[in-house]
Amino acid sequence: MHQSPAHLRLGVNIDHVATIRNARGGEHPDPVKAALLAVAAGADGITAHLREDRRHVRDEDIATLMTALTVPLNLEMAATQEMLDIALKHRPHAACIVPEKREERTTEGGLDAAGQIDALQPIVQALSDAGIRVSLFIEADPVQIAAAIQLGAPVVEFHTGRYAHVSGTERVNELRRITDAAALAAKNGIEPHAGHGLTFDNVGPIAAIPQVAELNIGHFLIGEAIFNGLEGSIREMRRQMDLVR
Repeated sequence: MHQSPAHLRLGVNIDHVATIRNARGGEHPDPVKAALLAVAAGADGITAHLREDRRHVRDEDIATLMTALTVPLNLEMAATQEMLDIALKHRPHAACIVPEKREERTTEGGLDAAGQIDALQPIVQALSDAGIRVSLFIEADPVQIAAAIQLGAPVVEFHTGRYAHVSGTERVNELRRITDAAALAAKNGIEPHAGHGLTFDNVGPIAAIPQVAELNIGHFLIGEAIFNGLEGSIREMRRQMDLVR
């Protein structure tokens, strides 16, 4: 029987602190300051998505985060040569390859790893050769897990957006799909993570999946910080996770 990870890690995504900063330009609020506050509040790692259009974090944020952080940085990136070059320059702990469309407001689903194996293979290889832990942000789908196995990715992160946005029987079915996928990934030596759309109200059932080792949560926590402060919001998310693990 697969042993559940002793500590369910929380990765805090600081993109939307940068979104607020970029709304007016200038330097405030500082996403790096937010990252350090998140760590003080119990975050096990920091996630940042350097998008092609730089709408959230900017290149200099990645450089500063790499210098300032004492916890792992997970760089979310599109599968492009530009992003590969940036990842190889900074060498974050992990790189999560995500789908990216310029016109989308947020990541709208998982990466089609199965349909892009030839394009992804050299990127996964180059990141791995540099000692960067590769994660693929995918749907909880056996076909995509098979692609991750073929690509040699050590981690997959399941897109929980659909789970977060449906209810009733649909949510039950989606939770089952994610649970089954996490078991399948772990059985094949891949560490399953999860994220997207998770809140205080819906995180429990995902956190309770025994094979899931890490949750990455951002937008909700930054929004809640307006009401409860960033540290308070992260501590409450940590509490909700610990209730089931």
